Order: sequence, then structure tokens, then C-alpha cells
Amino acid sequence: MRVLIVGSSYAPEETGIAPYTTGLAEHLVERGHTVTVVTGMPSYPQWRVYPEYRGLLRKKELRGGVEIRRVRGYVPHRQSTLRRGLYEASFLLGALTALRVPRPDALLGVVPALTGGVIARIAARRFDRPYGLVFQDLTGPAAGQSGIAGGGHAAGTISAAEGWAARGAAAIGVIAEGFRPYLQSLGVDPARIRRVRNWMHVEEPRVDRAATRRRLDLPTDAVICLHAGNMGYKQGLGNVVECARLAIQADPRLLFVLMGDGNQRPLLVNLAQRYRLPNLRFLPIQPAELFSSVLAAADMLLVNQRASVTNMSLPGKLTSYLASGRPVVAAVASESETAREIRDTGTGVLVPPAQPDRLLEAVRDLAGDRARQERFGAAGRRYAHTALSADQALAELEALVEAIAPRAGRERLPA
Repeated sequence: MRVLIVGSSYAPEETGIAPYTTGLAEHLVERGHTVTVVTGMPSYPQWRVYPEYRGLLRKKELRGGVEIRRVRGYVPHRQSTLRRGLYEASFLLGALTALRVPRPDALLGVVPALTGGVIARIAARRFDRPYGLVFQDLTGPAAGQSGIAGGGHAAGTISAAEGWAARGAAAIGVIAEGFRPYLQSLGVDPARIRRVRNWMHVEEPRVDRAATRRRLDLPTDAVICLHAGNMGYKQGLGNVVECARLAIQADPRLLFVLMGDGNQRPLLVNLAQRYRLPNLRFLPIQPAELFSSVLAAADMLLVNQRASVTNMSLPGKLTSYLASGRPVVAAVASESETAREIRDTGTGVLVPPAQPDRLLEAVRDLAGDRARQERFGAAGRRYAHTALSADQALAELEALVEAIAPRAGRERLPA
């Protein structure tokens, strides 16, 4: 079977959606399929095109047996609705020029970017072939919930485009059950929606706790609460900075670490410097071979989100968090997909968002309760090695692709 995948993120990006799109494409090749991916130049999470790809209009690569067709697009260093719109439009125009490929048997669009879904539907018309979608986030709700300037005004238009792309899909995979009601409200046939999962894609820790802390110049005796991943609007990490400010006097054992990158990182660094916080550290993105060791070297792992974030996403870093065997502290809305995942798996504590005093209280309580730490951590590892195994997740995604292909040439796309 010949498969065409369209999505804005792909390896060598190591965080966010890219590892899952890459893993699926390479898995399909291993299973004997021919796979072409149309994607952008790598830029996440720094929102800067990687140095080796700068200045290129397009590039063809062969990676893991997958033919990759990259197109240049606008990459915004700062986020706003207008900039996001330019990002989406430029990927749409660039990707359409990269569709001179052999006729596929099935197409798969990855959302976000929203245009991953839009292009999949356009290309399906062009090739007279069916397509499916994988929703990693919901772009309509994201516009209204993430805090990006102007997002609320654009949410209706974005949802309309999202619905147009989704209604024509032969099959849709969602990484969170909470995505279903929204898609059904857009007119998607419930029978076409199926649950798929992301998987743990990090290696077992290679470096022990003490050595990892020494390597990163972190105190061996501190109680470390670590955020790993993107530092964007929806993470609302100013809450953590304020929590660290409160903790200076309340509990000097605590050390908050923000590891990663994103468009809000410079602002957070400036804020921490203004408050002169000795108990807040920033670390860059770590190499893949060290990432799991850094997670395991923390005492607890933090998910922080804006209060407005509910059904728009399920953070991909949760798979790595749970696999690390460390408890999770989630400062998120109680009705969010993140809260649902933590409650269902019994892997951590939930805290109201945007309340730094409550976050500090939860971190202090967990730091003083070793039994709870171990119970949450053990539950996370069990869940990661059963429900989040790569074999199981990739089998679900392969079944999604195979559910699309039999319709080829035999069914008109729904309106």
C-alpha cells in the first residue's frame, strides 16, 4: 500500500507531535508499505528553523525508509492569531506544491497544524483517494483556550475549517476521549472516530540520579519539581515562577526546574531574574539519550496549564512522565483532558490552575510523603508499559490507516 502523510512536524524534531508522526511513518515502512511524508522545515519547540535547514525552499530526504518532502514556510518567533494564520497559510501553499507524488492508496493528515487536515482533504480530491485524520490537538478549541492574542475571535472560523476537513475523513483517530464530543458537534459521524494513543518513546534512564544532578549542576539534596517541554502560552508557567517566589521562605528545600524551550521562555527568564529566585532554574532541551535520566532525577514532574485549557489537548510529555516512575503534579483545570488522564491512571495529584499557593501546598505535601510518591510513580510505570507501549499504539494507528485504504476509489467524499 502507498501512503501519503501530511503534517507540519517531523523528525529531527524530538518533542511535541513529531516523534509520533515519525514513528508511524517508519512503522508502516517496516510493515512493507511505501510512505511519503509532506512536512515543514524542523523548527519546534524553539520556533526557529534548525540551522541546517535555513535558507532552503524545499528539500527531499530519505529517513528510516520514508521519503520526506519538506517545504519552507513562515515560522513565527512570537505567537498571535495573525502570525499563526500566516504559519498555516504558508504551510498550505508550500505543501500543495509538494504533492507531485505517485498516486497514493490512502492519505493521512495530522492535526495540528490545521492545514494538515485541510491538505489531506484537498489531496484526496485530487488523487480520488480516501483520507483519514489523526487529531493530536483540537485547533478550534486551542484558539480560544491557549491565550494567544486574538484567538477567541478566530475560534469559530478555525472550527469551521476543522469541521470541513474532518467530515470528509473516512476514519479519524483521536488521542483523547474528550476530543469526540467536539468533533461530533462539527458533524463527524461517530462511527468514524476511534481512540488511538501516543506511546512512550524515551529510553530507560542510562545515568543514575546523583550523576545526572551533578552533570546538570543541580543540588543532590534538593527536592526537585521539574517541568519538561514546551514553554508557550497554554502552559501558563508564570504560575510556577510565582510559586517559586512563595517557596523561598516557605520551604527552602524545594527547587523548581523549567527544562525546554518555547516562545515564552525569554519572558519567564526575565521574570525569574527580576524576582532573583535562587530556587528556580532553567535548563535547555536535553539530548534524547539523557532526557529520561533527567526525568528520573527529579522528585516530581509538573504539568502546568492555563485555567482556560480544557479539551484542546493531552500533553505528549505525559507518556514520558509516566514511564519515568515519578509522581505527577498537575496544575490544570479539573475538566481538562490532563486531569482526566491523571485521575484515571492514579499517577499524581491535581491542583487548581493559576493558584501558586495551592501548587506550593501540593508540592510540599507530596515532598513529605514518600509512600505516595512511590505509589504514584509505580502506577505510572505500570500504565506506561501496558497501555502506552509502542507496539500497541502503532498497531492501533496501522489499523486506522488500513481502515481508510479499502475505500479507495469506491466512495465519494462526504460534503
